[in-house]
Amino acid sequence: MKQENSVTQKSRPRLTQKQIFMMTFGFFGTQIAFAMQTGTMGRIFQTIGADPNKLGFFFILPPLAGLVVQPLVGYFSDKTWHPRFGRRMPYLIGGTVVAMLVMLLLPNAGSLGFGYGSAAALAFAAIAVLFMDLACNVSQQPFKMIIPDMANEEQSQTLWSMQNVWGSLGSLTAFGAPILLTALGIANTAKEGEVPASVRVSFYVAAAVLGLSTLFTIKNVKEYSPEEMRSFQTAETAPTEEKVSLWQILKTAPKNFWRLGITAFFVWVAIPYMWTYSTGALAENIWHTTDPTSGAFQAAGNWFGLLQAVYCAVAIIVGLFFTKLTKRTRRTAYTISLFLGAIGFLLIALGHSKSLSILAFVLFGIAWIAIITVPFTILTNSLDGKHDGTLLGLFNCFICIPQIVASSVSFLILPAVGGSMAKMFYICAGGFLLGGLAIWLVKDEK
Repeated sequence: MKQENSVTQKSRPRLTQKQIFMMTFGFFGTQIAFAMQTGTMGRIFQTIGADPNKLGFFFILPPLAGLVVQPLVGYFSDKTWHPRFGRRMPYLIGGTVVAMLVMLLLPNAGSLGFGYGSAAALAFAAIAVLFMDLACNVSQQPFKMIIPDMANEEQSQTLWSMQNVWGSLGSLTAFGAPILLTALGIANTAKEGEVPASVRVSFYVAAAVLGLSTLFTIKNVKEYSPEEMRSFQTAETAPTEEKVSLWQILKTAPKNFWRLGITAFFVWVAIPYMWTYSTGALAENIWHTTDPTSGAFQAAGNWFGLLQAVYCAVAIIVGLFFTKLTKRTRRTAYTISLFLGAIGFLLIALGHSKSLSILAFVLFGIAWIAIITVPFTILTNSLDGKHDGTLLGLFNCFICIPQIVASSVSFLILPAVGGSMAKMFYICAGGFLLGGLAIWLVKDEK
């Protein structure tokens, strides 16, 4: 392909609607896998006997996995090229295979004869979660990386929004599966220490969907070759054969990379508490129980699944509107969305009815689609094409580190609020308020 001169840059071709669909649809399956983990971890660990005051420990493992894996996937995939599978797809294949295997093991942590609350059962589940999150991170990252690889600046917002619309639909499917299976007659309770069949079967179905969506993506997405990628860059930004370390790449990251990291910190301190404590908070405020072996607690777990389906449905609808956001409207939309999410968290802390919990997760759904689209759009448009995969992977550290911090200090915070999981949502609300304000430190510019 003909190279451009040293001061001009060939624009990436405008993607067709069909190409946008092919690039984003596969995220449906990846998010089913990830949502099955995040949506049921609290329920699974409490069901097999985890101490609520130590529940945060298990939620340290997923962000630790992401902290290590995503930068490495970005760094090495930037240097990868396979004539058949391209740059990012080999990592999608590897991550999917491992994730599918672990999804068959994790929900059986309580069914292997270890005993309720035993160290062996909890250790098995913790290791399974760690490997599942490692694999999910590997399979997720290629979908994120192909957007800066293949989208021009004009279409990046559309790509991020549509990818997360499909991802939210996958999450909705995952969160709603135990409820649907229960309605179809599959048991939602089990003997002490065992995960109900409704949850286990949901994991098996999710594993199959993940495999099929990966096959679809590999078959239909054709990445740009290294020669084509070089034609989209100026002589000053075109990659060279020189070996550059992660540290050197980090030192030359654009200012928006760091500013968006500040915004992400506040947001991602709040979100793991929502994942960890929602089932307990709902059981406490609406079902008036803290006993994880009771039918009422399992009913609260299913209700949390329904509420997560609600926020995903809202995210899908709002995400379609977010495809139309521009530089002038992105940050305003982000701030408003996070403030609404903060109100939702307060409703979880204070509400004692199912109707208020539905409203709370409707508001969180608006915030969620903003969180997973706007920062990534701004970051994508700030990159120069040299180390896009690596920087997107490194940006994930700003998502993982606050989760590790939040899970670590939860051992101190939960006892300080009297062991009330509902009161943990005051912290969530504060994080969203600060995150909504911090976005104004960021300049939405190329």
